[in-house]
Amino acid sequence: MLPVPSFDTLFSWAGALALVGWICLLAARWLPTGAARAVRGIAAMLPVVLSLGYVGLLVARAGAVEGGGFGSIAQVRTLFADDGVLLAGWVHYLAFDLFVGTRIERDADRTALSYLLLVPALALCFLAGPAGLLVHAAVQTARGRAAGLLSGASPEPAA
Repeated sequence: MLPVPSFDTLFSWAGALALVGWICLLAARWLPTGAARAVRGIAAMLPVVLSLGYVGLLVARAGAVEGGGFGSIAQVRTLFADDGVLLAGWVHYLAFDLFVGTRIERDADRTALSYLLLVPALALCFLAGPAGLLVHAAVQTARGRAAGLLSGASPEPAA
């Protein structure tokens, strides 16, 4: 039987996977088309891998915390006092922030957004997910190009 990694080890692995995704998003613009497509594909796959880890943690910790739940702040505090549930919450953040980052990068590429405007949005999304999404949406709205950001539609490239 294989040894089960500790929560600390899983935390490190999840962070490393997410970091690879963010590096891919930052590097994609500097690569030739074929390589950029491959790197974007890696970045888009990693939130799925993180999501699998998240579901695994949820299943492993289901019912493990007496008095925990989502009905009150006290229940949530109790729930997240468990390291396994806390790790699941962290992996949830990593997966969703990286997913949003891939959408921001894809939208920025489709609309020919300057790399100088993309990087701050990605950095904010990495550090504080919704803030990065808000900055990118504001920039694209100011440019008149926000229509496809969340829908996945392909807005017209900038002229």
